[in-house]
Amino acid sequence: MSVGVERTAIGPTLIVAIDQHEDPPLVPDPWAQRILPRPWRIPLTLSRFGPVRRAMVAATEQSVPGGWASLLCRKRYIDDLLREAAGRGLDAVVLLGAGYDTRAYRVAELAGMRIWELDLPANIAAKTQALRRCFGRIPANVTLLSVDLETDDVLDQLCRNGFDSNMRTFFVWESVTMYLPDAVVRRTLDSLSGSPVGSCLAFTFFRKDFVDGSNLYGADRAHQKFVAEHGLWKFGVNPDELGGILAEYGWRQIEQLGPAEYRERYLRPSGRDQPVSEIERAAFAERVS
Repeated sequence: MSVGVERTAIGPTLIVAIDQHEDPPLVPDPWAQRILPRPWRIPLTLSRFGPVRRAMVAATEQSVPGGWASLLCRKRYIDDLLREAAGRGLDAVVLLGAGYDTRAYRVAELAGMRIWELDLPANIAAKTQALRRCFGRIPANVTLLSVDLETDDVLDQLCRNGFDSNMRTFFVWESVTMYLPDAVVRRTLDSLSGSPVGSCLAFTFFRKDFVDGSNLYGADRAHQKFVAEHGLWKFGVNPDELGGILAEYGWRQIEQLGPAEYRERYLRPSGRDQPVSEIERAAFAERVS
């Protein structure tokens, strides 16, 4: 996987950290501001001031209109799914492409549950230092695992590191699929198909028409930079076809969310009237066979 992908690990958590200054934050997170490397403390401190914070949001919007709110909403959605699933009974959580995200620590319902955080080697090394900075050690229930989805089999690597494939597992695959070739996305889904009935999968994906350039949804700059120039964003899928793809690997799509649902569930109840990006959607599926 491209080194450029490694550099995307900080941005999402930085946005969550900045949003803690809102009342209320969309993703309540007591760890986001502490887990980031020290050089990022300056923009975090400045973001306490409303005008500075609004300027930061505006800068992001120039590249991906609605990207700021979309990111926060997708994180809140997945956190909510995890809370609900933990209440029904889970054995483990696997975070694919964990980056600096603090989901394993901010979601109280996951306390004590076996959790595996997977990412590229450079990101895992950085996450190890960050967790020691926050907690003084790696929490006993957490395993950090270096995995490259383009070359490694996810389930095989997990099982080599204390994971039991019979555990009912919630797999989170947030903001990763777009960086992978179609064949790697499908190979990963095939690997995860070895999990038992009752397991869950939450992930995000880009619309295919955005990736192939037929509809840019106002994100022309982002498409030019990340698709045309650097080739980082590779995978997209037609939202209407996703259910069929998941079914090929034994997953049943439960729901799929985009801008309309994000506004209704999260933004309006929080008193926010922000644009939401059209290019990324979130999906939730359960293992049925």
